Amino acid sequence: MTTAPSTPAAAPERAVTERVHAVLATGERPPRPGPLSTALTFGWRGMLKIKHVPEQLLDVTITPVLFLLMFTYLFGGAVAGSTDEYLQFLLPGMLVQSVLFTAVYSGVALNTDMTKGVVDRFRSLPVWRPAPLVGALLGDAVRYAIAGTVVVLLGLIMGFRPDAGVAGVLGAMLLVVVAAFALSWVFTTVGLLLRTPSAVMNAGFMGIFPLIFLSNIFVAPETLPGWLEAFVDVNPVSHLVTATRDLMAGGASAGDVGLVLAEAAVITAVFAPLTVRLYRRA
Repeated sequence: MTTAPSTPAAAPERAVTERVHAVLATGERPPRPGPLSTALTFGWRGMLKIKHVPEQLLDVTITPVLFLLMFTYLFGGAVAGSTDEYLQFLLPGMLVQSVLFTAVYSGVALNTDMTKGVVDRFRSLPVWRPAPLVGALLGDAVRYAIAGTVVVLLGLIMGFRPDAGVAGVLGAMLLVVVAAFALSWVFTTVGLLLRTPSAVMNAGFMGIFPLIFLSNIFVAPETLPGWLEAFVDVNPVSHLVTATRDLMAGGASAGDVGLVLAEAAVITAVFAPLTVRLYRRA
């Protein structure tokens, strides 16, 4: 009875295998990451995408600048009699517009990850299932802050002077970011329902444009026809613009700010569970 001789290469392979098994058998398993840490990690992923593709910031830097310059100098004289006076009225509304427009891209980015199979890779990880979704929205909040900062800085250069000072501006920006974060849940729902990123972008802007332009951003509601004034008065974007203006002017009321926060809470309560459910089934 004979045995097959082992080849010289078999012994080193067995030694390596035994060492690997020894490490796996005796090593302590690392703790499972918590929901907060995983969400923040995926939020940092969004920041790294901006680092490697800086062109993604065009929508939060160039676009707000163009809108503010065009509306101020084209319509300032006709609407308010002077561009300086119109700028004091317009800038808080442009802050709201710029940040809410940016929220559309939350749905576009999610749809892009879905169509490219990135989400399937995330699902294979031992992490909290909604972490990639929540983390992406947290990362988008940084984009909202950048867009708001660009608008405010340009407004200051052009001559905007908030009566409430730095505290009022920071409070207004925080309120706008909270509202945009709530609205981003709507666009992520759209991103999971439609098939392509371009379809998500078109649907998102078709939905947000009437709310933006039929609001009190550009003109006072009392100058509009009665039926349109009624719509502007109940438009949530108008409520956000009013609270933002009042915070910057130093005359914000708890009722106006509370109304915006309540509307943001309702939107989040409706669309966040819907988005998570669609995300798990997609």
